[in-house]
Amino acid sequence: MKVMPFSMDATMHHFDPTPTGGVQRVLVHNGDRHQVALVRSHLRHEARAFARGDFSDPQAIHGGLMPGLGAMRAGASRLHVSYSELSNGAQITYATHDPALVSAIHQWFAAQVRDHASHATMKM
Repeated sequence: MKVMPFSMDATMHHFDPTPTGGVQRVLVHNGDRHQVALVRSHLRHEARAFARGDFSDPQAIHGGLMPGLGAMRAGASRLHVSYSELSNGAQITYATHDPALVSAIHQWFAAQVRDHASHATMKM
């Protein structure tokens, strides 16, 4: 099952924790229009799914025991998820007033950075 339709080598995932959750950005290195369109389509789809508490795509890539994932699924009704386009990609913003859920998002971000290795960064 291929979850991400774009080239990992052509992109960089950025995970930026915030006091209320975090921002996940996927940027295309050279601005290739086709890759940008694929990134936008994928993140738009994921944001809709995440807003419903459906984290099956990250689970398919990273496994069901991924840190933070269960708490995010269980707390989806307290999590605001929004999508927006960037000039060379797109982003998903996660926001909540629940400190435990903020911690879960930060754990989930860190786990993704570990799994994506050289294709991901995280600001601390």
